[in-house]
Amino acid sequence: MYNFIKWATLQESHTPKTLEQLILPYKKDELDPVLSEDTIKLHYGKLYKTYVERYNAGEGDPDFNEAGAFLHHILFEQFQVPSGNNNPDGSAGEFINKHFKSYEAFKDAFNKEAMAIQGSGWVYLARNGEIKTIKNHQIKQDIVLLIDWWEHAFILDYGSDKKRYLENQWKIINWNVISARIGLVSS
Repeated sequence: MYNFIKWATLQESHTPKTLEQLILPYKKDELDPVLSEDTIKLHYGKLYKTYVERYNAGEGDPDFNEAGAFLHHILFEQFQVPSGNNNPDGSAGEFINKHFKSYEAFKDAFNKEAMAIQGSGWVYLARNGEIKTIKNHQIKQDIVLLIDWWEHAFILDYGSDKKRYLENQWKIINWNVISARIGLVSS
Protein backbone atom coordinates (compact mmCIF):
# COMPACT_ATOMS: atom_id res chain seq x y z
CA MET A 1 0.00 0.00 0.00
CA TYR A 2 1.31 3.43 -0.91
CA ASN A 3 2.07 5.54 2.13
CA PHE A 4 1.49 9.26 1.54
CA ILE A 5 2.92 10.06 4.98
CA LYS A 6 6.17 8.23 4.15
CA TRP A 7 6.49 10.09 0.85
CA ALA A 8 5.90 13.44 2.56
CA THR A 9 8.44 12.58 5.27
CA LEU A 10 11.02 11.74 2.59
CA GLN A 11 10.21 15.03 0.89
CA GLU A 12 11.00 16.94 4.06
CA SER A 13 14.06 14.92 5.02
CA HIS A 14 17.43 16.66 5.09
CA THR A 15 19.31 13.56 3.98
CA PRO A 16 19.47 12.51 0.33
CA LYS A 17 16.77 10.01 -0.55
CA THR A 18 16.52 7.26 -3.05
CA LEU A 19 13.34 6.11 -4.71
CA GLU A 20 12.29 2.49 -5.08
CA GLN A 21 10.04 1.13 -7.77
CA LEU A 22 6.86 -0.50 -6.50
CA ILE A 23 6.88 -4.29 -6.76
CA LEU A 24 3.73 -5.13 -8.67
CA PRO A 25 1.04 -6.91 -6.62
CA TYR A 26 0.14 -8.95 -9.75
CA LYS A 27 2.04 -10.57 -12.62
CA LYS A 28 2.80 -8.50 -15.73
CA ASP A 29 0.42 -10.58 -17.85
CA GLU A 30 -2.49 -10.65 -15.37
CA LEU A 31 -4.05 -7.31 -16.39
CA ASP A 32 -4.72 -8.65 -19.88
CA PRO A 33 -7.01 -7.98 -21.75
CA VAL A 34 -7.30 -4.51 -20.16
CA LEU A 35 -3.54 -3.89 -20.30
CA SER A 36 -1.33 -6.30 -22.22
CA GLU A 37 1.95 -7.68 -20.95
CA ASP A 38 3.68 -5.58 -23.64
CA THR A 39 2.09 -2.41 -22.26
CA ILE A 40 3.13 -3.31 -18.71
CA LYS A 41 6.67 -4.05 -19.88
CA LEU A 42 6.84 -0.64 -21.58
CA HIS A 43 4.95 1.39 -19.00
CA TYR A 44 6.14 -0.21 -15.75
CA GLY A 45 9.33 -1.95 -16.87
CA LYS A 46 10.79 0.90 -18.87
CA LEU A 47 9.15 4.31 -18.29
CA TYR A 48 8.38 4.11 -14.56
CA LYS A 49 11.70 2.36 -13.93
CA THR A 50 13.54 5.12 -15.80
CA TYR A 51 11.99 7.85 -13.61
CA VAL A 52 13.26 6.04 -10.52
CA GLU A 53 16.71 5.36 -11.97
CA ARG A 54 17.18 8.89 -13.33
CA TYR A 55 16.09 10.43 -10.04
CA ASN A 56 18.46 8.21 -8.05
CA ALA A 57 21.35 8.94 -10.45
CA GLY A 58 20.72 12.69 -10.33
CA GLU A 59 20.06 12.82 -14.08
CA GLY A 60 17.65 15.23 -15.71
CA ASP A 61 15.07 17.30 -13.84
CA PRO A 62 14.80 15.80 -10.34
CA ASP A 63 11.32 17.22 -9.72
CA PHE A 64 10.00 15.78 -12.98
CA ASN A 65 11.56 12.36 -12.34
CA GLU A 66 10.37 12.22 -8.74
CA ALA A 67 6.83 13.23 -9.71
CA GLY A 68 6.83 10.68 -12.55
CA ALA A 69 7.87 7.94 -10.12
CA PHE A 70 5.31 9.10 -7.54
CA LEU A 71 2.40 9.09 -9.99
CA HIS A 72 3.31 5.71 -11.47
CA HIS A 73 3.63 4.22 -7.99
CA ILE A 74 0.09 5.31 -7.19
CA LEU A 75 -1.18 4.12 -10.57
CA PHE A 76 0.28 0.61 -10.56
CA GLU A 77 -0.55 0.03 -6.92
CA GLN A 78 -4.28 0.54 -7.53
CA PHE A 79 -4.60 -2.15 -10.22
CA GLN A 80 -5.78 -5.74 -9.81
CA VAL A 81 -6.58 -8.70 -12.04
CA PRO A 82 -9.59 -7.71 -14.24
CA SER A 83 -13.01 -8.35 -12.82
CA GLY A 84 -16.24 -8.24 -14.83
CA ASN A 85 -18.41 -6.71 -12.11
CA ASN A 86 -15.91 -4.46 -10.42
CA ASN A 87 -18.03 -1.94 -8.57
CA PRO A 88 -16.71 0.04 -5.61
CA ASP A 89 -17.84 -0.93 -2.15
CA GLY A 90 -16.81 -0.03 1.39
CA SER A 91 -15.27 3.41 1.87
CA ALA A 92 -14.73 3.84 -1.88
CA GLY A 93 -18.39 3.19 -2.67
CA GLU A 94 -19.58 5.48 0.12
CA PHE A 95 -17.19 8.24 -0.98
CA ILE A 96 -18.33 8.03 -4.60
CA ASN A 97 -22.01 7.96 -3.65
CA LYS A 98 -21.52 10.93 -1.31
CA HIS A 99 -19.92 13.07 -3.99
CA PHE A 100 -21.57 11.78 -7.19
CA LYS A 101 -24.81 10.04 -6.07
CA SER A 102 -23.89 6.84 -7.97
CA TYR A 103 -20.97 4.95 -9.47
CA GLU A 104 -22.37 5.51 -12.98
CA ALA A 105 -22.59 9.27 -12.41
CA PHE A 106 -19.00 9.24 -11.11
CA LYS A 107 -17.73 7.33 -14.16
CA ASP A 108 -19.60 9.70 -16.48
CA ALA A 109 -18.08 12.76 -14.78
CA PHE A 110 -14.60 11.20 -14.68
CA ASN A 111 -14.78 10.12 -18.32
CA LYS A 112 -15.97 13.58 -19.39
CA GLU A 113 -13.05 15.25 -17.59
CA ALA A 114 -10.54 12.80 -19.08
CA MET A 115 -11.88 13.13 -22.62
CA ALA A 116 -11.64 16.94 -22.35
CA ILE A 117 -7.85 16.77 -21.92
CA GLN A 118 -6.13 17.97 -25.07
CA GLY A 119 -2.94 15.97 -25.41
CA SER A 120 -1.46 14.12 -22.46
CA GLY A 121 -1.72 14.27 -18.68
CA TRP A 122 -3.34 12.60 -15.72
CA VAL A 123 -6.89 12.61 -14.38
CA TYR A 124 -7.70 11.82 -10.78
CA LEU A 125 -10.30 11.71 -8.07
CA ALA A 126 -9.22 14.01 -5.26
CA ARG A 127 -9.82 13.59 -1.55
CA ASN A 128 -12.34 16.47 -1.62
CA GLY A 129 -14.46 14.56 -4.16
CA GLU A 130 -13.45 16.67 -7.16
CA ILE A 131 -12.13 15.27 -10.41
CA LYS A 132 -8.88 17.03 -11.29
CA THR A 133 -6.19 16.88 -13.93
CA ILE A 134 -2.42 17.14 -13.93
CA LYS A 135 -0.96 18.60 -17.11
CA ASN A 136 2.52 17.14 -16.79
CA HIS A 137 4.08 15.38 -13.77
CA GLN A 138 3.42 16.85 -10.34
CA ILE A 139 3.22 15.37 -6.88
CA LYS A 140 -0.30 15.82 -5.55
CA GLN A 141 -1.07 14.66 -2.03
CA ASP A 142 -4.84 14.61 -2.60
CA ILE A 143 -4.99 11.70 -5.07
CA VAL A 144 -7.48 8.94 -4.28
CA LEU A 145 -7.75 7.32 -7.74
CA LEU A 146 -5.51 8.06 -10.73
CA ILE A 147 -5.64 7.35 -14.48
CA ASP A 148 -2.67 7.87 -16.78
CA TRP A 149 -3.70 9.85 -19.88
CA TRP A 150 -0.31 9.76 -21.62
CA GLU A 151 -0.14 7.96 -24.95
CA HIS A 152 2.20 5.24 -23.68
CA ALA A 153 -0.52 4.05 -21.30
CA PHE A 154 -2.93 3.04 -24.07
CA ILE A 155 -1.36 3.17 -27.54
CA LEU A 156 -0.20 -0.47 -27.78
CA ASP A 157 -3.55 -1.92 -26.69
CA TYR A 158 -6.08 0.66 -27.89
CA GLY A 159 -4.43 2.72 -30.63
CA SER A 160 -6.06 6.14 -30.42
CA ASP A 161 -9.30 4.82 -28.83
CA LYS A 162 -8.95 6.63 -25.51
CA LYS A 163 -12.62 6.12 -24.69
CA ARG A 164 -12.34 2.32 -24.80
CA TYR A 165 -9.08 2.46 -22.80
CA LEU A 166 -10.82 4.47 -20.08
CA GLU A 167 -13.92 2.26 -20.03
CA ASN A 168 -11.71 -0.79 -19.47
CA GLN A 169 -9.69 0.83 -16.68
CA TRP A 170 -12.68 0.42 -14.35
CA LYS A 171 -12.29 -3.38 -14.65
CA ILE A 172 -8.86 -3.34 -12.98
CA ILE A 173 -9.30 -0.77 -10.20
CA ASN A 174 -8.68 -2.36 -6.82
CA TRP A 175 -11.36 -0.67 -4.74
CA ASN A 176 -9.77 -1.96 -1.53
CA VAL A 177 -6.71 0.18 -2.30
CA ILE A 178 -8.95 3.17 -3.05
CA SER A 179 -10.87 2.58 0.22
CA ALA A 180 -7.59 2.48 2.12
CA ARG A 181 -6.51 5.78 0.54
CA ILE A 182 -9.84 7.30 1.50
CA GLY A 183 -9.30 6.01 5.04
CA LEU A 184 -5.86 7.66 5.09
CA VAL A 185 -7.24 11.02 4.01
CA SER A 186 -10.30 10.91 6.25
CA SER A 187 -8.44 10.62 9.53
